[in-house]
Amino acid sequence: MAASSPVPKEEKLDAPLHEVGFEISEISPQKITGHFLVTDKCCNPFQVLHGGVSALIAESLASMGAHVACGFGRVAGIHLSIHHLKSANLGEIVFAEAAPINVGKTIHVWEVKLWKNDPSKFGNKILISSSRVTLKTNMPVPENVKDAGVNLQKYARL
Repeated sequence: MAASSPVPKEEKLDAPLHEVGFEISEISPQKITGHFLVTDKCCNPFQVLHGGVSALIAESLASMGAHVACGFGRVAGIHLSIHHLKSANLGEIVFAEAAPINVGKTIHVWEVKLWKNDPSKFGNKILISSSRVTLKTNMPVPENVKDAGVNLQKYARL
């Protein structure tokens, strides 16, 4: 019998992010970062990054960040606002960073930025989207999912 392949951390942490090829670089209470290649899986018919994928990434990263920042209590997104500023084309690499704007006892607000690098100017970023995600935090974790935060705790820098 062949040995089973290890499951990538992204698949353990957030299956939809894994499906679009998102790779997480850093997880901490202050910041979540990562990147992905724009592929057919995340494009609209015009071969540019689908706005819904940008929204998925924003809510996923903010949720992970709030989950870590509130001590691994249950979180739920209650509002997402996203501005799509530029496009990312098939084959481009997109970077993402989520950081808290406000960390309250029961409400967090996180800002999530997606960008690509400008190949004509070294070090210059082209902002693709900017989001604000509001989350309810510190809710009780139901018994049937009490281990929901175990994988995130494993990869978070606290």
